[in-house]
Amino acid sequence: SGGASRPSPLTSFHKQPLAKGGLRREATMAAEEPKSGEAAAENTVEDQAGEKVEEKAEDAEMKDGGEEKEVDNKPVETEEDAPIDGRPKVAAGAVRVNAADSTMNVVSSDESSMLMMLTDGGWQYLIAGARSTVGVKSGRYMFEVRIVETHVRPEATGPAARNVPQRQLCRVGVTNAGASLFLGEAENESACFDCEGFFITTSTRKKVCSKYGREVTLGLLLNLDPASPNANTVSLFANGVRACAPQPIPEPLLGKPLFPTITFRNVSLQVNFGPAPLAPLPFSCNMVSAAAVADVVLAEPAKPNGGQYEVVFPVGLPDHGYFDWVDAFLEKHPDYVELSDRKILEWCTRSGLSRAKTGSSSTDKPEMKFNIPGMDDNAVRRVLTHLASTANRNFVVPECKANLIAAQRQTTLKKFGMPKFKKVAAVVVGEPTAEFKAKVQDMIVKEKKGHIEAERKAKKAAADRQKLIEERKKKAAEMLRKKKEGEAVDAEAKEEEPIAEEPEEEIVVELTDDEKAQWFRKTGIPDVADFVIAKSYNDFSLPSKEEGFDEVRYEWQPEGAAASALKEWQFARKLTTRVDDIKPGEWFTTTLASWSKQIQEWRKRQTEWKDPAKKTALLEKRGEEKKKAAEEAKEKGLEVEAEAEADAGEMEIDFDSVDIMGVEDVADLGNGEPL
Repeated sequence: SGGASRPSPLTSFHKQPLAKGGLRREATMAAEEPKSGEAAAENTVEDQAGEKVEEKAEDAEMKDGGEEKEVDNKPVETEEDAPIDGRPKVAAGAVRVNAADSTMNVVSSDESSMLMMLTDGGWQYLIAGARSTVGVKSGRYMFEVRIVETHVRPEATGPAARNVPQRQLCRVGVTNAGASLFLGEAENESACFDCEGFFITTSTRKKVCSKYGREVTLGLLLNLDPASPNANTVSLFANGVRACAPQPIPEPLLGKPLFPTITFRNVSLQVNFGPAPLAPLPFSCNMVSAAAVADVVLAEPAKPNGGQYEVVFPVGLPDHGYFDWVDAFLEKHPDYVELSDRKILEWCTRSGLSRAKTGSSSTDKPEMKFNIPGMDDNAVRRVLTHLASTANRNFVVPECKANLIAAQRQTTLKKFGMPKFKKVAAVVVGEPTAEFKAKVQDMIVKEKKGHIEAERKAKKAAADRQKLIEERKKKAAEMLRKKKEGEAVDAEAKEEEPIAEEPEEEIVVELTDDEKAQWFRKTGIPDVADFVIAKSYNDFSLPSKEEGFDEVRYEWQPEGAAASALKEWQFARKLTTRVDDIKPGEWFTTTLASWSKQIQEWRKRQTEWKDPAKKTALLEKRGEEKKKAAEEAKEKGLEVEAEAEADAGEMEIDFDSVDIMGVEDVADLGNGEPL
């Protein structure tokens, strides 16, 4: 059903590709608040709508052939009063902000219709988004948004200031169910008006009205009535006055229910879905909460299975398809919310934050490096975990390294200790399923096609540039020849003929035998950094119910096969992993100390033998020891041996004939000289 609810935590990330550089350059609020604070900011906010439209539109960043258009002239009202509609209406209270389809930083209140966001500890830099519970599929309806207050927080200074996006943002528009909550993204199919007076779609950004700010009631009119002259358009009204001409809804959005959607940052909003408007329009118009049941689709959040929300902890080996499995899981279960550092990083980027280039990093724990307090110190992650533990949603927690260690699993489980959560371990270890293998093959093919397409585009661009340069050189040479020969030269330069587009050949990709045998896709970034694995892989283990899980699911292979695969992987790591924290035993420590002492004594003996004075003393001491040994030998009846030993005296040593392996004492070869 087009109205199926889709919770969006950080937002519906897994369906929307990441826009380069985040959202398009966001406009500031109508109020450019001075540094003195909110009180001073109030005096600068434009509180009047319908002012003369600015003649010159601000520069806008465009993507992929997008165009910036001129400001519309003063609109002429062509809408008519809504006829009396006796069809059944939606139930009272059914139309509201969908808490399950909002970003995790949204704080909403059904009683007061207020929409707010977290604004401290790094959260002030992140965009918030929310969608309504009802999507319009036909008819003409409106809803209103009023900016109640703007929030001013201390800004980053120094080099970090370059990474901080503009402070306030408010965008009002429509999206399809399941689309990204971030209006205005290049890849997001949406239609919206922003606080600078721009109308933004996937390919167009044009100035249509003046800025708006605090205390202005914005009304968005969605017209899907085929009998109306303004069919399939959206219009913006400020304080009941038309702010712009009706704007066409992009073709990809039509034919599916359109849900009122709001994207904002550092503002508090009052959202009014009806039944009565805050600022009546020049004509009568039904609001969304008074819509006919036949014209809308209700997207109530799905009830938890068995009365409990699931928290899934994937347990898998690094670089063995771990995050590809997570992405596939989220694709199948769009109502689950991913809690991970990679999604926080994605959220930051889509909010317009930029970070320094990082060296060693991983998908499991990417380096933030935004040079912004609250971002780099993981304050956002800590708060997000607390928010998740109180939310009524299903979650997936893909912590690759932490989920492989029993102690860390138990620590995370305690954060979801409330009875409303069912804690599930999903083990993805061993040989994957045929479905997963096929998905990996498809991803490899797409990657290879992408590389070929990029190479083709680069070669074509280079060839076009070279061709253009050569044509210009020929024209310059021809003009120079005509001047020398006295021929007339055209005063006006002829327009260069566009380069004819050659039809591109279809890209055919064939996988090699090695690629066909691959179970897991290789990426440029490791799942877990090598030095982290080296310190912890010996502690890796499979989960069990005794740790606190309500269920342990083996997604690929049974428990026995998965345990064997884990042991084999650990053994392979032992053969190739450097062990930096190894500790020697007591025997080795004692033996090493004794050996080190002996080496020092031998080196000392070598030094003394090379010193003439010490050598003489050494020989005298040796002689006394020999004499004493001879006397002791006589007392024991060993006269012959003692005399022979005593008569040995000094003798010449032929080092060429010495067998070093047969020397009894390396400190004395027989004449006192060490080896």
